[in-house]
Amino acid sequence: MRIVVTGREGQVVRALVERAAEAGATLVSVGRPELDLERPETIGPALKAARPDVIVNAAAYTAVDLAESAEATALAVNGAGAGEVAAAACGLGVPVIQISTDYVFDGGLGRPYREDDATGPISAYGRSKLAGEQAVAVATPDHAILRTAWVYSPFGRNFVRTMLRLGTERSDVGVVADQIGSPTSALDIADAVLAVARNLVARPDDNALRGVFHMAAQGDASWAEVAQAVFSDAEAAGRKPVQVKRIATSDYPTPARRPANSRLDGAKLASIHGVALPHWRGSLATCVARLLTDERAGQGS
Repeated sequence: MRIVVTGREGQVVRALVERAAEAGATLVSVGRPELDLERPETIGPALKAARPDVIVNAAAYTAVDLAESAEATALAVNGAGAGEVAAAACGLGVPVIQISTDYVFDGGLGRPYREDDATGPISAYGRSKLAGEQAVAVATPDHAILRTAWVYSPFGRNFVRTMLRLGTERSDVGVVADQIGSPTSALDIADAVLAVARNLVARPDDNALRGVFHMAAQGDASWAEVAQAVFSDAEAAGRKPVQVKRIATSDYPTPARRPANSRLDGAKLASIHGVALPHWRGSLATCVARLLTDERAGQGS
C-alpha cells in the first residue's frame, strides 16, 4: 500500500511519516510548492505523479484565530482545496481520507457528538472545515472523513508543548476550565488513519467503510485538566511544580469562538473499522515523557 499524504510539516503528517515507517508502509508526503491547496491546478498533477493507492488530505489552514480575518483563504484551502484533492482521488480511482475537526459543531450538546448530530460551526475555521467535508463528499463516494479534536504531539506548536514551556517560566498558569474535549495524540491519529487506509484499499466495495467517522481519544477533560496532567507528569520527571489557575473562556477572549463541548463519540469507528484510540491520559504521559527526553538531549523542534 502506497499512501500519499498532503502537507509536510503538520502534526498529523509528521506522525504519519513516523508511524508508517515503523509499520513498514510506504508513505509519500507532497506539499508546497508542488502541491498547493490554494492553487487548484497543482493538485491533480502532484497527486498523480505520487502514484497513490490511497490519499490522505492532512494539509490545512489551521490558524483558528487568524481565520476570522482571513476566511476566504481558509475556505480556499480547507474547503475548495479539499474538494480538489478528493476529485483528483476520484480521477485516479483511489480512496481519500479527509482529516476534519470537532469545530464543525457549535459545542452546545450535553453529550459527546455522534456523526449524525447536526453541524453548526461557530468560527471561520469551523465553517471552512465543514465546507471541505461537503466538497469531499460531492467529489467522490470513495471517502472517509475522520473528525478529530484537540490534537497534540511531540512535533510543532500545540497545547502540550506550550504548557511545558510556560512551566519553565512561571509558577502558575491560567488555563480555561469550561471547555471540554477529547485530547488526542497525533501519533494515535496516525495509527488510526493507517488502519482505515488499509481497510479502504482492501475492501473497495464496502460502502460501510465510507462516510464520516469520529476519531478521538477515549475519555475527556477540560483544558485546565490537561494542563494539570502535563505539569504533574513533568514534576514527576524532575521539573518544578506548577499550579493551574482555572479560568473561564470569558477570561481569555480570542478572535474565534471555541465549542464548549468538543467531545466526540468514537463508537462508529470502532464498530465499522475496528479502530479505537487509547485513553487520552496514557497517550499524554507518553508524549510528555518523549518531549522531556528530547529536551534533555537538546533535540526539541
